[in-house]
Amino acid sequence: MEISDVKKMQRDRDIDGLIRVLESEVDNFIRGEAAAVLGHLGDERAVELLIKALKDRNEIVRDFAAWALGRIGDERAVEPLIRAIKDRTNYVNAATALGMIGDSRAVEPLIQDLKDENREIRSSATRALGRIGNTRAVEPLIQALKDEDDYVRWHVATALGEIGDVEAVEPLIQTLIDEEWKVQWDAVKALGSIGDEKAVEPLTQALKDEDRRVQEAAKEALENIRAKKT
Repeated sequence: MEISDVKKMQRDRDIDGLIRVLESEVDNFIRGEAAAVLGHLGDERAVELLIKALKDRNEIVRDFAAWALGRIGDERAVEPLIRAIKDRTNYVNAATALGMIGDSRAVEPLIQDLKDENREIRSSATRALGRIGNTRAVEPLIQALKDEDDYVRWHVATALGEIGDVEAVEPLIQTLIDEEWKVQWDAVKALGSIGDEKAVEPLTQALKDEDRRVQEAAKEALENIRAKKT
């Protein structure tokens, strides 16, 4: 069994063949590729097997299975994926999948992970919450704007922009003085996405920021706010 065989099954939309590969004892990368292709094809017949694969002995297979479930978007996968983030075996892809599915059942478990000691878990939870877009996450995300890690903070700013709740405007304005340009940049973009006029003056000041990337983002954000007024 080779990757080329899996690709042929993809072209032929051979769901049964891909399922057999995933269930087989062939190379784990090939099994993972079969899981990914099942996700690309989006056939719901694969959902139960992919859920089972979340507990596979191999990490590659688990990761591809989680991603595939997110791509298919079937709500049957929500609870198994929540269990997957709780046991941390394939957190990043499982959290990503929950964000792709967008089911509100995942909001509370993801909020809990905003305080995890691992920055990859905190940032992955943040990205998923932004994609889900539920306003229950706004206040915890505002608190997470104070995270010690700038990598997490810029994901938080992005997530707040995706959710689009005006409650985040003032905290995002305060974030414009963050010492990291990327956090500033994402806060500016988020303010532009939310479109609240309270951000106009701070964004106007950001046009004079020492970092040209922040200046350009501020200009675009102001244009977005003006466009929403018309």
